[in-house]
Order: sequence, then structure tokens, then C-alpha cells
Amino acid sequence: MEEEMGHKDSFLKLSHENLQLAEKFKDTATIAQINKNLGYYYFDREVDSAHFYNHRAEKLFKQLNDYFNTATVLLDIALLQRSAKDFTGSELTSIEGIMLLNKIKNPTKEVIRKKSFFYNNLGVVFNGLEQYDKSIEYQNKSIELKLKLKGNNKAAIDFSKNNLGNVLKNAGQYDLALKTLGEVLEDESLESESPDFYAMVLDNYAHTLYLSNNKEALPGLYHKALKASRVNGVDAYNSIIILQHLAEYYNDLGLKDSAKYYGYEAKRYSEKYHNDDLLTSLLLLSKIEEGDIAANHLRNYVRLNDSLQKSERAIRNKFTRIKFETNEIEEENIKIARERLWLLVISIVVIVASFLLYIIFAQRNKNKKLEFIQQQQQTNEEIYNLLLTQNEVVEDARALEKKRISEELHDGVLGKLFGARLSLDSLNTNSSAEAIKTRSQYIAELKMVEEDIRKVSHELNTDFVSGSGFRDIIKTLVETQTVAYGLEYKLEWQSTIDWDEVSNKIKIHFYRIIQEALHNIYKHAKANKVNLIFKLENSAICLSIIDDGVGFDVNRAKSGIGLKNMNSRIKEINGKIHITSKKVEGTTVNIDVPIS
Repeated sequence: MEEEMGHKDSFLKLSHENLQLAEKFKDTATIAQINKNLGYYYFDREVDSAHFYNHRAEKLFKQLNDYFNTATVLLDIALLQRSAKDFTGSELTSIEGIMLLNKIKNPTKEVIRKKSFFYNNLGVVFNGLEQYDKSIEYQNKSIELKLKLKGNNKAAIDFSKNNLGNVLKNAGQYDLALKTLGEVLEDESLESESPDFYAMVLDNYAHTLYLSNNKEALPGLYHKALKASRVNGVDAYNSIIILQHLAEYYNDLGLKDSAKYYGYEAKRYSEKYHNDDLLTSLLLLSKIEEGDIAANHLRNYVRLNDSLQKSERAIRNKFTRIKFETNEIEEENIKIARERLWLLVISIVVIVASFLLYIIFAQRNKNKKLEFIQQQQQTNEEIYNLLLTQNEVVEDARALEKKRISEELHDGVLGKLFGARLSLDSLNTNSSAEAIKTRSQYIAELKMVEEDIRKVSHELNTDFVSGSGFRDIIKTLVETQTVAYGLEYKLEWQSTIDWDEVSNKIKIHFYRIIQEALHNIYKHAKANKVNLIFKLENSAICLSIIDDGVGFDVNRAKSGIGLKNMNSRIKEINGKIHITSKKVEGTTVNIDVPIS
């Protein structure tokens, strides 16, 4: 598959390169041929492009009086029009192609074959218009032409006979239809050599028997056709119609379960294509099912029918517009050619002037940027020092309060307990064993209380853990911004980091990075929660910022000012940043900064 895609890409690249060269040397014949090849390439891939290149090729071949190639392009256009159900347009295009081929003296085998294709297309078009007499006439003309060709043309003749048999069936000429289709099925090698075509012909034959009320060989022929249509265990496109015919047959017999099975199988497979076959499947199920289910299928049928009609109408309108725009483009190209020289001269002048202006402004911006970086660094230092000062004031207040509580415990409560214990000691003159034992117990308990209070007093008088100042600063920042932004947050410190050993520059940048990240989450992510995780790994401080927002495509997203600022800060402290994001699942920003 990759190799095939590579060939297609190479074909397009080479075609457009050759087209440019041909246009440069004004080689009309080559330009026409390349446009024809591109139209053929896009035929079953991109209808608009196919129509565009075919119309260009048609116009150029007409200028060269090349009847055969003009007709070849017109055949592709006629088939595209028929596919969009522009039957009138397809008919007119086919007739124009036949008239061009009739102008060729001493027609070759290829000319006759091309003419037979036009007649075959006209037969299909008039079948779609339900003008069966005309359709039969054109299919017979197609077969007559193919019979004149030398060599083995059996496959092409059989194809036209199948189309003819299908039209005869639609026209109600069942005996003639069975005879025509039977001639195709007489070839015993058809089933093994072309199973998909064999399945289509056999299904047409079986359905003709069904319509003529000759059902002795049914449903056996239908099942045989269905089996033949399954290539390597997978249903081919023709299976849809066979499944529809089986559902129709079983519904006619009143075998609802079988009818539903094949009807839903046809619907399931036709949903891949979303075309007229799905429309037929929905209408069939509306007849098989009952009540609300049948009504629902009918509503879906009406809805899809309207959608397909609008789509086909849009395509037909687009074809007309493309043809008009192709003529406009050619006229515009002449005008553009005159303007290009002036544009080239003006462009050179503008480029030179722009380059000179760029040098001037670039130098100015460079100077301003340096000044801005210096001012920003100074501002960052001032902000961080202010935060440290505020935190120290809070810490001093806490220390004083702890000291006061410690002194209160030591001088007040402990003093009273000590006095109580002395009183008990002094009352220990009672020498009865029971009194001594009781007082000893009280004294022991009082001693335990003293020890507990000393321990609490000692712990209260101990300084805060080193580095807690920066952690409090970060916590205050996160609390303040998440409240303002309406976010839930979780701040984790998974490793013990000695922030006193970390430089102020790193701490300032971490502060600013978190501030910027929270702002970006509020502005772009539409998140509800954010998690911030600090940890120490391999002598590096690692910060993860995780949100549950809408996410974005990291590869396609443009770097905004916020992300640029974060990258700039991380670069200044020799750090690394890695961003992962998935649509709807959120975004994770991982930052690693070495301590030293």
C-alpha cells in the first residue's frame, strides 16, 4: 500500500512538473495530454479535480482538431455526469462524442471500441430515465459494434449483454431478458475467471425469474450468486443487490425472519457507501418491518433521499461552475502573464527596500530586547526579594507566638504542676502502705505530664524546616491564581528539596513559569483541575503541571507569547521542557532544571 501511494505521489509530482515545462514551451498537445491523464487519475478519487482537468483537456484537444482524444475525454465527462445523475448532460456529452468519432475516416479498432462505450453509456442513461425502448436500442448498438471488433472481445460483449438483460427485465420483457442473460451464463469458465461479474449476471437472471413468477430455482440461484460475490470471505459491492433480492423474495413468501436478516445485512453493507443502494435497503426494510420500526426506516429513507438529491444537485451545479471557471482561468492566465513582469520589477524594489528597513529595525529591536531583559531580570529579583521579606515577617510572627506559648507552658502550667508534686511529697508522711502507694502513683503521673509538656514546649520552640519559605510562596501563588481562575488545584512535594541551596534565579524562574502556565490554562485550556508536582531526580528539580482541559495538537499549534516566555525562562536556567497533549484529555507540561 505504501509503495502504491509512493507511485501515486510520484505520478502527480512528475505530471505537474511536466505540465509547467509544457506550458513554458507552449506545447499544446503535451499540455492537453497531461490534463487528460490527470483527469483520468482523479476520476474515482476526486470528482471536482477530474472534471476540471477533463474540461481543460477537452478544450485543448478541440483546438488541435484531435477528434479521438476529445471524444476520449468527453466519455469520462459523460460517465461523471451519469454518476451525478445528470442524465441529460451525460446524454448530450455522449452524442457529442459519437459525432466526433463519426468524423474520423477509416476508424480504427480503438475508435469503434470507444463508440461502443458511448452507446453503452447511453443505454444505461436511458435505463435510469426509465425510457427502456431507447435503452435497448443503444445497448444493441453497443453489442453490434463490439461484435465487429477483431480479437477476443467476449468479456466486453458479455458486459453489454448483462446491461441489455437488465433493461429487458425492467421493461417487463422477461423471456428475452432470460435468453440474453442465459447466453452469458453459458460460459462455464465465467464463474472461476470473473466471479464478481458472474454473481451480478446470475443475480439478474434469478431476479428476472422472480419477477416473471417462475420461482422454482429460487432461492438457490440467489444464494449461489451471493456465494460467488464473496471474494476471500468478504462481500463484494454486488452482494448488496443480491441481499436485497433475497430479502424481497423471503418477504414475499411471508418468512419475516429471513427477510429481516437479509434486509438488515443489505443495509449494514450499503451504509459503507451511503448511496442509492442504502436508499433501496431502507425502503425495503420499511416494507418488511411493522409499526414504529417501519415508520423509522421510512423517515430515514425520506431524509437520505433528500440529502442525496441535494448532493447530486450540488455536484451538477459544481460541474457547470467548473466548466465556466475553466474558461475564466484561461482568460485570467493571459492577463496574469502581462502583470507578472510588472510584479517582478515591483517585487525586487520592495524586497531591497524591505531588507534595508529590516536591518535598521532589527538592530533597534535587538537593543530594546536587551534593555527589556535587563529590566525584567531586575524586576524579577525585586519581586522575589519582596516575597521573601513578606514571608520572613510571617515567620517571625509565628516564631514569636510559639515562643510565647512555650514560655506560658514552661512558666505557668509546669510551675503549677511542680508545686502540686511538692505538696504531695510533703504529705507523704503518712506511712501506711496504701497511702504511700497512692501518692506515688499520683506523683508518677504528674512527672509524665511534666515530660509531655516539656516535649511540646521544646518542639514549639524549634525553627521551621529549612526551605519552607519558598514552598509557602509557591503555595500562596497557586492558591491566589486558582481562586481567581476558578480552578481546583493539588500541589504535591514528592521529594525533599533544600530550596536554601537553590539559587534565587532558579526560584524566580520557577515562580514565573508556574504563573505563566496557570494563566495559559485559564486562557486556553478550559480546564477544571490542575495538579502541580515537584520532585528531585538525578540532581534536577522536576516540575509537572497537569490539567484536564480540552488539549491541543502539539505539532500543529503555534507558539504563543506565553509558551515563548516559558521556553525563554527554562533556557536561561539550562532546563528542558516537554509538552504532551491529547484532544479532550488535557495537557501535561514537564520541566527539568539542574540544581547546579
